Amino acid sequence: MTPTELESALALRCPGQFVLEHTDGTSVVRCKPGALQTICGNLFLDWDWAFAGLTVEEHSGHWELRYVFYRDRAAGWVHVLLDVPLEQRTVPSIVKYVHAADWHEREAEDLFGLRFEGHPRLGDFVLHDDAWQEGVEPMRHGFSAYTPVSERRPNHGWTPHRVLHAPGAFVMPIGPVFAGLAESAHFLLETVGEDVVRALPRLFYKYRGIEKLAEGRSIDHVLALSERFAATTAFAHALAFCRAVELVCQAEVPPRAQALRVFLAELERLRHHAGAIAGICESTALAVAASQVAILEEDLLRVSGALTGHRYLFGLAVPGGLATDLADAGCRTALHACIEIVERLNDLERMLRLSSSFLDRLEEVGYIREKEARSFGLVGPIARASGVARDLRDIQPYAAYSECPFSVPVEQEGDGYARLRILFAEARESVRIMEQALARAASGPVSAPLRARAGAALGWVEAPRGAAFHWVRIDTSGTVARYRIVPPSFSNWLGFHASVEDFAYQDFPIILATLDLSVSENDR
Repeated sequence: MTPTELESALALRCPGQFVLEHTDGTSVVRCKPGALQTICGNLFLDWDWAFAGLTVEEHSGHWELRYVFYRDRAAGWVHVLLDVPLEQRTVPSIVKYVHAADWHEREAEDLFGLRFEGHPRLGDFVLHDDAWQEGVEPMRHGFSAYTPVSERRPNHGWTPHRVLHAPGAFVMPIGPVFAGLAESAHFLLETVGEDVVRALPRLFYKYRGIEKLAEGRSIDHVLALSERFAATTAFAHALAFCRAVELVCQAEVPPRAQALRVFLAELERLRHHAGAIAGICESTALAVAASQVAILEEDLLRVSGALTGHRYLFGLAVPGGLATDLADAGCRTALHACIEIVERLNDLERMLRLSSSFLDRLEEVGYIREKEARSFGLVGPIARASGVARDLRDIQPYAAYSECPFSVPVEQEGDGYARLRILFAEARESVRIMEQALARAASGPVSAPLRARAGAALGWVEAPRGAAFHWVRIDTSGTVARYRIVPPSFSNWLGFHASVEDFAYQDFPIILATLDLSVSENDR
């Protein structure tokens, strides 16, 4: 759908209710409140645009709500903008038409105090009712990130929101405190027997306010925040932030840096997927296989450390390119090690396929249908295991991905085993991409000078867990005025309940492992 076709289609549905401008592959649709639901609903339901996220900005005198949608590289991006006076706190909800916007609206209600008219359930989301009082609104300009909330007035009478009220029904609580390295998350599983009828995840116990802390900070300071809120995927998020800054500042990243960015991104993806596979094996009590993959993950961490000086690739991505060059010989050594590790992963996959007790715990368990994956706006390996073949490296390529052709693995079953197969297949593709990226890393500089400019832009990457979006606004002083992060886990947690419901309690930890949902990435 070209911008002209989009404008014509919207004109038939809401004439005189919007203005469309098109620049650099992005169509900006400024609409009136009465047309918001129609425009967003048509984009999402009728024309198959994916929902990237909602960004709320408080300007002097008015609110700006930005709803971002994307398709393939030919169609580009659509930003639907809604401006309302600052004193107006109620806006239309689009959840009836764009179910993927559910958590985005709930988050905006908690953090900005906006009310989304028509949303079925607001409140008790980021700021839990049993810990915070209403009206705090920490993302408003008048709220200081450095002044403690002097008086908390939590709702001590809070009880879990329940749907199931049948005779004998009860709620099984899991968490929020776990042993080991597991982050804080509270799961409320409703049942009348052995099967989970309804599942509700309650997150944000360690909400860190990264977006608030970024306000008024230098670009370098916010870069450090971007790669630390989700340390196991640090390079992907740092790269998304850098790309947004580069778009604002019109920086031309050198070709060698673009190729090496792809090399490092795939090294991180390979290491991440090995860790996710180890988690799945561990959840099924397959101790030997879990140990074998854990060794491979450690080997990949050592490869990263030897090549870059940091096991999790911190401090490499900077606006304009990379902080330091990587020796070609070191990259070749790392690549050869990764090829060997993937061969060992392939051997493990063949053995797992012959383990009937292992397959019994994954096949036809925790499935998410393609219709649900699209409705919830799921991304990454979870979506691709359910037949949704979206990968930003392919449909909206960045860095040197357009020069490194690869296959996007897709499965149809949508169960735990399909998600496992996607992880193995993507690990193989990562090595192929690394080979091509290294072959294209011709000698030259790895960074370009950056001249701070005022403006705003969206940076995107296909992180190991899926599509990640970073919106950055830089003011005239060169500091960050607004930073918005939509990590893949924030999108994917919305579909968590669909995979768990109608399965037995003993399947819960296994399903959770196959989803590979990050709590810390979500609690940004």
